[in-house]
Amino acid sequence: MSHPAVAPVLSLLADGSDSHASLNPIVTGGGAFCVFLILLFAVTRFNKDR
Repeated sequence: MSHPAVAPVLSLLADGSDSHASLNPIVTGGGAFCVFLILLFAVTRFNKDR
């Protein structure tokens, strides 16, 4: 793509219109926290250096 062709695409992406449904931040944060706790449990449970 040449530089003049990129500008309209970037402008469209940076528009910020809410044309799509976004995820709820509480659900996203809660899911990330649960994954973190599962990984923390796995690392501390199966640590062979103890």
